[in-house]
Amino acid sequence: AQAVAMAAGPARSRRVFLNHLDSYCGRSIGEYLSRCVVGASLESTEEEEEEDENNSAAEVSSRPKEGVYQVVGTLSKPESTKPCFAEETYAVSSRKELLSHLLECEIVVYNITEDANQIEEATWAASALHMEIEHFATPKLFILISTIMSWAKSKPPDPEDPEIPFTDEDYRRRKSHPNFMDHINAEKLILKLGKTNKHKFSTYVVASGHQYGAGEGVLHYFFKIGWLSETPAIPVFGDGNNFIPTIHVLDLAAVLQNIADHRPRFHYILAVDVSMHTLQELIKCISKNVGPGKIEKIPKENAFLSKELTQMHLDMLLVNLRMESMFLKESFNIKWVAQAGLVENIEQIVKEYKQSRGLLPLKVCIHGPPGVGKSTIAEELCKHYKLHHIKINDVISETIANLEKIVVPKELDSDSVGEEGEDDEEEEDKNVEAAHELLARIKESMEQNADRLDDQHIVTFVKDKLKSMPCRNQGYVLDGFPETYDQAKDLFNCNEDEEEEIKGKIPKCDKLITPEFVISLTASDEFLINRIINLPERIVAGTHYTQDRFLQSLNLFREFNTDDKTVLNYFDELEIHPQFIDVAKFEDPENRFIVKEIIKEIGEPRNYGLTDEEKENLERKAAEERLVKEAQEKAERERKETEERAERMANWEEWNKHLEEVKRQEQELLEAQSIPLRNYLMKNVMPTLMQGINECCTIRPDDPVDFLAEYLFKNSPDIE
Repeated sequence: AQAVAMAAGPARSRRVFLNHLDSYCGRSIGEYLSRCVVGASLESTEEEEEEDENNSAAEVSSRPKEGVYQVVGTLSKPESTKPCFAEETYAVSSRKELLSHLLECEIVVYNITEDANQIEEATWAASALHMEIEHFATPKLFILISTIMSWAKSKPPDPEDPEIPFTDEDYRRRKSHPNFMDHINAEKLILKLGKTNKHKFSTYVVASGHQYGAGEGVLHYFFKIGWLSETPAIPVFGDGNNFIPTIHVLDLAAVLQNIADHRPRFHYILAVDVSMHTLQELIKCISKNVGPGKIEKIPKENAFLSKELTQMHLDMLLVNLRMESMFLKESFNIKWVAQAGLVENIEQIVKEYKQSRGLLPLKVCIHGPPGVGKSTIAEELCKHYKLHHIKINDVISETIANLEKIVVPKELDSDSVGEEGEDDEEEEDKNVEAAHELLARIKESMEQNADRLDDQHIVTFVKDKLKSMPCRNQGYVLDGFPETYDQAKDLFNCNEDEEEEIKGKIPKCDKLITPEFVISLTASDEFLINRIINLPERIVAGTHYTQDRFLQSLNLFREFNTDDKTVLNYFDELEIHPQFIDVAKFEDPENRFIVKEIIKEIGEPRNYGLTDEEKENLERKAAEERLVKEAQEKAERERKETEERAERMANWEEWNKHLEEVKRQEQELLEAQSIPLRNYLMKNVMPTLMQGINECCTIRPDDPVDFLAEYLFKNSPDIE
């Protein structure tokens, strides 16, 4: 009755508090609720679907955000940016401040499935709100998102028939996993607090199955291993026969929307999809659609060796529960994203996973004459973007080696990867026959073409390589192939009737493998010949860079690229316009500037980026380089100081010597200049002066100086 009354009134916005808006679950639920109109789930899904069909996508996206849920909340990392769907985010410094924010909201949702540290805050929040019931201006709703791990040790409903699943009504008999006792205690407290005054403060517990979709949660470990394509098989811990209850994270959000709109009379709700899949079935499906296609059973103990899996993750992966939510089917109006489960919706799930994490393949084709530096540049691009380098000779030899491996009968060892059933064996027999036939055709083709493989086989091999899971996941750099218009057409065009192709202006290509970027490296014949001539003999030996073979390859390339129908014309027709780079302009033997130009054109990498291990290695390398640089700088500084000191000492000695020499010369000069004066004094002044002094001594006048002066004046030989 309450729900109907709410629906009858005009739709108005409701404020919803959600903890950790930047977490996997928080982000998905927050974004979903921010687009939901209050009371929308009270309408029938048929009406909604008709409305969606009648309105175009543009109209739907441009609708005013009236009557939608206003999402506010906290962040798990204070440095995280505010999600675009959130009205406000709170960096809470005290419980008092947090309570004031909670009291502003009509609906409070606490998710404790990802971070066990949030349990204490969730129970405090519910208790604190419960104490404020008398002051509520409007009724409040508290929803706790818990996990089915609080059921992990429950006794089966019927011990004689283990296939009978648990339902919502069994919640009173549930027994928690030992590591999830805090979760079950929180559930019990929340339900208890909601019984005091149901009209003013109602509480619900949602026991969520393991969440998947939109970037992945607990299953992300397996998606990542598959996507990286670094192992031949994806691990399954234990026998893999344990049943795992799951739910798409957006379907979980829809459950919360229904609770907010319907206010159901049952306060404990199981949120699981209708699937009943084992761990092995889930991982096998992930492996086939993202990874190598195989699984490998490993002991449970080995799971602890993985750095990316926490104890909580492992407990969740090893749970064994069959569950069915009768309540979701009977009472809720859910527009399911993946009601049938992960396996049945795997294509959509993989698409969501790649898009939400930005794991989009990067497909590049490098075209250019022989000797222009295609392979070197391709290698650098592969290193930078973590792509697969597709070289034709490698593809051919790898394909032949794989075919020979299939043909050679293998001894079945006990530790074989995965589990082979009868169907797999039949398929393997067919593969052996097909491999035999193909090898025979390859051998015949090479005998007829002087050990060269014909275009048809090369195109098939390259197409298979480009369609392989690693190339589909990360992308590739196609090195110097296709060479002709026809090769490009056979490789990238869809296998459809030619008439249909002629009708359309743009030929239909296989978007899965067609490159996004085409880089055409250009250079004159003279430049290329000079470059090859200057190559060291050890590099040239055994390659097509010997004089005759190189000129032959160069002439063939020019021949293929002078007609109207060239490889580049083909890409132009597809509106993939090549980027031309004149190699001669960049005087750089290591092609660093060319690679920079290409990276500027292509943009940022679209992969996981560096792993923690790679980051550690880079940091260690940077630290070592820094220490070496500092040591070199210190040594250089000390060397300069020593040199300067030695130079100063040498200059000081030199200056002292110079000073002594100057003094000596001055002395000699003074002495030389004083000789005439001395001679004059000795000859003319001294005799008269001596006589005057003797006379002065004899007479003893009162003023001897005056007497002596008078005497010299009178008796000077120069004065007559």
